[in-house]
Amino acid sequence: MTNLFLAAQGAGAQGGGLSMILMMVAIFGIMWFFMIRPQQKQRKEIQKFQNELQRGTQVVTGGGIYGTVKSIDLAKNTVEVEIARDVVITVDKGFVYRDTTSTNLQK
Repeated sequence: MTNLFLAAQGAGAQGGGLSMILMMVAIFGIMWFFMIRPQQKQRKEIQKFQNELQRGTQVVTGGGIYGTVKSIDLAKNTVEVEIARDVVITVDKGFVYRDTTSTNLQK
């Protein structure tokens, strides 16, 4: 830590220490604004969708399987998804996402 402080002092004498620190803070701020913040918003939307799941909703599982929600077990945190006629699989609720193809077709 002392070496870092001494290095910053030496760079400050040259006129580049403070500007370097400000530039690093600015770069982190830009990265947060363009990368981290949108991912947090998207995760909140997915969480909201998973909490509002209803029977008959078109979904995609984390493995890429498209289907329709048949039942939801809140105690086990699982969802039964019908992927074909009379073929039902049980999936963890955290791996169920919105079916973007069905929402695009409705618009």
